[in-house]
Amino acid sequence: MRYVRRVNATTADPSPAGQGRIVLLTTSHRVAPGLLSWPAWQALRTADRVLCADGAHPQLPYLREAGIRVDEAAPGAEELVEACAGGRTAVVVATGEGEPALTDGLARLAGSGRVHMPELELLPASYDLPGARLLDLVQVMDRIRVECPWSSERTHKGLAKYAIEEAYELVEAIEDGDREGLREELGDVLLQVVFHARIAEEDLEAPFSVDDVAGTIVDKLIRRHPHIFGEETASTPEEVREHWLRVKAVEKQRTSVTEGVPLGQPGLALAAKLASRVRTADLAVPLPAGEGIGYELLALAARAEAKGTDPEAALRAAARAYRDAIREVEG
Repeated sequence: MRYVRRVNATTADPSPAGQGRIVLLTTSHRVAPGLLSWPAWQALRTADRVLCADGAHPQLPYLREAGIRVDEAAPGAEELVEACAGGRTAVVVATGEGEPALTDGLARLAGSGRVHMPELELLPASYDLPGARLLDLVQVMDRIRVECPWSSERTHKGLAKYAIEEAYELVEAIEDGDREGLREELGDVLLQVVFHARIAEEDLEAPFSVDDVAGTIVDKLIRRHPHIFGEETASTPEEVREHWLRVKAVEKQRTSVTEGVPLGQPGLALAAKLASRVRTADLAVPLPAGEGIGYELLALAARAEAKGTDPEAALRAAARAYRDAIREVEG
């Protein structure tokens, strides 16, 4: 038995005279039904028989609209081989499971040596595009929101703490150089986005979906990269930053550089962010005078930011070293 996987074929090669041909046609549920490759349409149009075990297969209405007769049948391996006698071609439109029973039966039949096997071909009729699994995530989240007793009662406010926790776990994976952990934590952060978007769909006054969320950030990225999507030019990171800040200033129309700085973030990060806004705006704002550890930390954070150091990351690195020292003393 010979398996042939045709990926970028432009023509459907006929089988040798008298051999016959079985084509297992696979499709992706993440691509709109009817959008098939040209080799797939060729195989379907030239086949002597087209079969599909699933009468509700999403491709069937489009195949029939194109004038292709599809038999709703699930033949066994021997029956399918017999259907290809005399050099005929049979195309099987695979269901979501991929027809494992049929392929196993064909493998056993070929191994028995009792029959002359036709050519067997696996022909992908549609392929997943990059990001296609995001559609699966949206579908899974939709079902969980409806059927899970816990998830169905969550609100934006109730989930807020998890967004913070997952973000910190992501940062930890990055700083630890944990590639496996990085992939998992990125997924957890992505889940928070999809979960909040799914909740937002149910709002009676101002609903929006995950597509609206994605559309908003796409539009923002295009606006803030005029050197890529517009007529501006930028050859250095500094020039890119200038474009970004200029476009952002027009968008936000803020009256103070402090607008948009979340006060709920950790203290060192907050101090560094304010110092960054002051430096970027070229404002002459002296640090407030005062006594106590708070003012000392503020001065340290501003000094670190001016040197291009993230004080939060620096403190976490020092804290990890302290943790290791504690464990060493503990034995």
